[in-house]
Amino acid sequence: MTVKLLITGASGFVGNRVAATAQRHPDVHVRLLSRHAPPGPEYVHGDLCAPPSLRGACADIDVLVHCASRISGAAETVQAVNDHGTRALVEEAVRAGVRRIVYVSTAAVLGRGPFRGVRPGEVPIAPASPTSRTRAAAERYVLDAGGLVLRPHLVYGEGDRWVIPGLVWLMNELSATLTGCEALQSMIDVGTLGRAVVAAALSPAYGGGVRHVGQPEPVAVPDLLAAVGRELGECGGGAAVDVATALDRAAGSPLALHHLGMLTVDHWFADDTFWKDVDCSPGEGFGAAFSLAAPWYRAFLQGRVS
Repeated sequence: MTVKLLITGASGFVGNRVAATAQRHPDVHVRLLSRHAPPGPEYVHGDLCAPPSLRGACADIDVLVHCASRISGAAETVQAVNDHGTRALVEEAVRAGVRRIVYVSTAAVLGRGPFRGVRPGEVPIAPASPTSRTRAAAERYVLDAGGLVLRPHLVYGEGDRWVIPGLVWLMNELSATLTGCEALQSMIDVGTLGRAVVAAALSPAYGGGVRHVGQPEPVAVPDLLAAVGRELGECGGGAAVDVATALDRAAGSPLALHHLGMLTVDHWFADDTFWKDVDCSPGEGFGAAFSLAAPWYRAFLQGRVS
C-alpha cells in the first residue's frame, strides 16, 4: 500500500536528505510543502509564516514529516516559523486526519548540560536560547497531537554550515586546538539521520513520544578534533591549549564562548532501542561518515561551495 508523505523543509540541510530518502522508497508518494511551490503534483504551496496558506495542505496525506525550522534571523521570524507556524501546521494535520506526525527537533531544547547518557524524559525541557524555546513550543504542539519528536544533537555531513565549520572557526579564533577536554558529544551524519526520520515515519508499530537520534556511541572531543585535523588540515596553527586558557582567550567573543560551552561540556543523549524500534541501521559511525564528507568540507572552507 502506498503511503502519502508530506515533508516540510525539503530545501534545508536535514529536510533535503529526508526528502531524497523518501523519494527513493518504492511504496511512498512524496509531496513537498514549499513557499515557492513550482507547478507539479509533488509540490504543495504553504508558508509557515502565513498560517492561512496552510489550509488544505495536508489533504489526503497519511504522514506529515515536519523538518522546517528557522534557527537564525529576527526573533519575530523565528517565532513565526517554529512556534506559530508549527501550531497551525499541526492543527491542519489533525483537521485533515493525518495518522502520524513526525517533527525533527533538536536536543538543544534540553539546555546547556552537562548531559551524560541522558535518555528521553530523564531531564526537563530547559531551552537556553530564543530559537530553542520556539522549537520546544513546536514539540509541545506535536506531542499534544500524539506525534513523534526526534531529537538529534550535532548533525554533520555534506551541506553542514554550522557544526564542523563552527569548530574550525573556533580553533582559528583561538589560534590553537584544545587539550585536556574529554567531553562526549552525540553526533549523527545527515544521511543516516535522513534514513532514520523516514524509517520512523513509516514504521507500522511506532507511536508518539520523544526519541533521541544519534549514532549509538558518542564521540569524544579528542577524537573529533583529531578527525578534523586529519581530514581538513591543522586548525588553530597546530598549537594546543587547555580549556581554562581557551576560555580566557575567548573572553571577549560571545560566539567563541558559546562554541566552547558546547564543545567542552558533555552532550551525550542516549536511546538504547531507537534503531531497533525503527528497523534502521545507525551506519558506520563518526569516523567513516566524516571521512566521506571531508571533500565537501574542504571545498566549503576554501570558498568553493556557496
